[in-house]
Amino acid sequence: MSPIEDEQLRRRKLEEALEVKSLRRIISAYLNYPEAAEEDIKRYERCFRRLPLAHKALLSHLPLKFQKLRWCVSKNSYFIFEMLKAFDPPIDMSVDTDIAEDHAIENAPVQQLSSTEMNPHSCQPGSNITLLHNAKVDELRSGEDGLSGTPNPETLSEEKKIQSLSENVGNFSVASERNGMAQGGDVHSYQSATHCCDGHASPSPDWLDPSLQFHVPLADVDKVRCIIRNIVRDWAAEGQKERDECYRPILQELDRLFPDRSSDSPPACLVPGAGLGRLALEISCLGFISQGNEFSSQTSEEWNIYPWIHSNCNLLSDKDQLRPVSIPDIHPASAGITEGFSMCGGDFVEVYNDPSQVGAWDAVVTCFFLDTAHNIVEYIEIISKILKDGGVWINLGPLLYHFADAYNQEDEMSIELSLEDVKRVAFHHGFEIEKESTIATTYTTNQRSMMQNQYYAAFWTMRKKPPTPTSAPDAAAA
Repeated sequence: MSPIEDEQLRRRKLEEALEVKSLRRIISAYLNYPEAAEEDIKRYERCFRRLPLAHKALLSHLPLKFQKLRWCVSKNSYFIFEMLKAFDPPIDMSVDTDIAEDHAIENAPVQQLSSTEMNPHSCQPGSNITLLHNAKVDELRSGEDGLSGTPNPETLSEEKKIQSLSENVGNFSVASERNGMAQGGDVHSYQSATHCCDGHASPSPDWLDPSLQFHVPLADVDKVRCIIRNIVRDWAAEGQKERDECYRPILQELDRLFPDRSSDSPPACLVPGAGLGRLALEISCLGFISQGNEFSSQTSEEWNIYPWIHSNCNLLSDKDQLRPVSIPDIHPASAGITEGFSMCGGDFVEVYNDPSQVGAWDAVVTCFFLDTAHNIVEYIEIISKILKDGGVWINLGPLLYHFADAYNQEDEMSIELSLEDVKRVAFHHGFEIEKESTIATTYTTNQRSMMQNQYYAAFWTMRKKPPTPTSAPDAAAA
């Protein structure tokens, strides 16, 4: 083997080890969810014990509430673990990661960590969802209390990957606990409920062996909590209000723009940053060939999760905080999906900045997506390239730039433009506005909370102008 080939092999093994190490960290974030939640509950209990006796007597219901919280955490943990078991790792998790401990490798470019999520050939009908929407942005958008602190470069590069495991939120084929939280009962009834699913769980894959996991920062675990709230937004009846605010205008606009859709040759619509896939599915049900850049279920409402238990702020009642949310609200397989529906895993820039994608799409829909870019100009440029001449771009969302808070990180690009500048860039790349308005909406918000962060999201329809034909005199002069 030549020195060049030897170096290439070494670098390839290095990258594989980094990938496995990165994915194990992501899996560990999910598996550390119950431990982190327990630490929160223990803190509540410590604070309660410090109260004067008279105050404890006044708040005598709180110890039972803390046990109820533990019960809810156990239900969320079971759901998360079953979701993990349904996840099919895109890489060989048995790869030895010792090489990644070398000092030189630890200082390798962060970009090497992201190749597994950037496979332009992973588009298959019905394939799993890979999220491009960042959990940190979801924290900011929802206004929910999250862990503070500046993210480090490794965390920023992995936030998209942390959400990629949530692609299995719809893989509900494993046995599930379908009942909600028991009503009434004493502390012991809530403790015993944590064992209700014993004997029903599916076997764990080897890559979930506890010896392969490790402790992760609490900030990573907090992103798992964000994902649970995103599940509500896309796949619960409780998320219908936000879906009506954000998805319905998009669906109505597509229906207006493509009135004569043919089942023989349906228009093709791309949904970058498809999240948990609901918008892409709804577009497919309209009669489009829909592809989400980022679900099988036995029945609707097969699972109960408890998304609001991690914040004690702005509560109207404990009952609101402890209430279950049933998912999914519909059975995706019976939703009337158009043939050709697919989900494509990968980074938007790397997957769609490919010659095969030029002029491939009749429509591109971006919903709460543009501000996830390192370079929003590049996003707009690619959207223009992949649209057919005369194709439409429908956008809805704010400009809460994903990397805007990446302080003191010189290598982390973040181009943050005003709405006026965003439109100017779009005009430069051949777009013209056909329709424009502002839509008020929330994002993964607890509808029963006393705090409702509202966005006035930009909503537009732009059309890609055909190239101006060269006039005969100009052609002669040329």
